[in-house]
Amino acid sequence: MKIVLLQVGKTSQSFIIEGVNEYEKRLKHYSNFEIITLLPPKNIYSTSSVEQIKKAESNFIFSKLYTTDFVILLCETGKEMSSVSFSEYLQQHQMKSSSRLVFVIGGAYGFSNSVYERCHFKWSLSQLTFSHQMVRLFFLEQLYRAFTIIKGEPYHHI
Repeated sequence: MKIVLLQVGKTSQSFIIEGVNEYEKRLKHYSNFEIITLLPPKNIYSTSSVEQIKKAESNFIFSKLYTTDFVILLCETGKEMSSVSFSEYLQQHQMKSSSRLVFVIGGAYGFSNSVYERCHFKWSLSQLTFSHQMVRLFFLEQLYRAFTIIKGEPYHHI
């Protein structure tokens, strides 16, 4: 099973880039993993309404999805899980699915209704609000943690 992180917008803060690179490198040991960054035209943010922006971002998201993908949105309205629960959820998908598991981090305005309709699951990392760039790093750390839990490695202390 391939795991994909689909993210809208570039990561610009150097300390986040460094952390993302570190966890991306670690994850390659456990999974066929890929990060896809979608870069909508910059002028869209200054010349468009929120709904137009969400529609444009959704078009970019849909352009990278396959019909067989299992899509999980990282969003504030999603279900919260502990690290152990997430590792169990991930392990279930590994055992039953050969399709891609695609996690999507949207833009600053969230997702259009069509993206919500396409997803299979909505996951919230926390009730707290984080920048979209920070969510990337937190998600990758939790994905790495989940794999170490599955493998019984000492990274996660229960």
